[in-house]
Amino acid sequence: MKKYFAIVAMVAAFSFGMTPSVMAQDEVAEEAAAEQVDSVAEEATDSVAEEAAPAVEEAVAPVEEEEGLHKTLKTKFIEGDAGFMSLVSIALVLGLAFCIERVIYLTLAQVNTRKFMATLAEKVKANKIEEAIEYCAGTRGPVAQVSKKALQCLASEEQNDIATIERSINIEAEVQGAYLEENCSWITLFIAMAPSLGFLGTVIGMVQAFDDIERAGDISPTVVAGGMKVALITTIFGIVVALILQVFYNYVLSRVEALNSNMEEAAMSLLDMCVKSPKCKK
Repeated sequence: MKKYFAIVAMVAAFSFGMTPSVMAQDEVAEEAAAEQVDSVAEEATDSVAEEAAPAVEEAVAPVEEEEGLHKTLKTKFIEGDAGFMSLVSIALVLGLAFCIERVIYLTLAQVNTRKFMATLAEKVKANKIEEAIEYCAGTRGPVAQVSKKALQCLASEEQNDIATIERSINIEAEVQGAYLEENCSWITLFIAMAPSLGFLGTVIGMVQAFDDIERAGDISPTVVAGGMKVALITTIFGIVVALILQVFYNYVLSRVEALNSNMEEAAMSLLDMCVKSPKCKK
């Protein structure tokens, strides 16, 4: 019996002694596995970060370039003598203001000439002259104004002969053409002023360069660079402003020519309508 208890005690002691060692081994294994997982995760994170870095740099690069361009333009504006550069900038702003005003005016003056003249011809053919005059008064544009003037002469008892109607059409067409070209002279003025101001800055920059040479008593690139930089920057800016305004001016002229062509077409149709009208004196 004592041997039996002794064997049981030895087995229990051996079992309790092995349990901590097994648990310790399990803990060591778990720690090793956790360290291995952490190392793998770190490596994966580093690789993902390395792969994402170029994309982030590419996304940030345009912002840096834009900021750099804005800063460069600001620096060049200051280096080009802010006084003359401001004058050229004012010429640009005022020139663009007149260009935009002309574009809006000419856009509003544009109508469907063929449709307008067809409707007008139907009213005149039906001898509804007053209604045709009201229709012209309610339509914008030079074509409607020329038509209104011709129909007013046709409705009059004293000026309804074909010669008077033709003369009134020509006079009104000249008046409307002058309205279309209004303020265009200001645009040409600023087109001429912008490079002229740039060249003036160029001359002043050259004078500054020679003054610097005289004070230094030596011709060196460092002495001449300052004045030459002012000269070149003002010239470039003035030419760029003139080119921008010239593009807008040519567009305005093209719209004016189109409206003048519409008025000529409308004048021919008006004369034909008036000749066929029973109210016109032949």
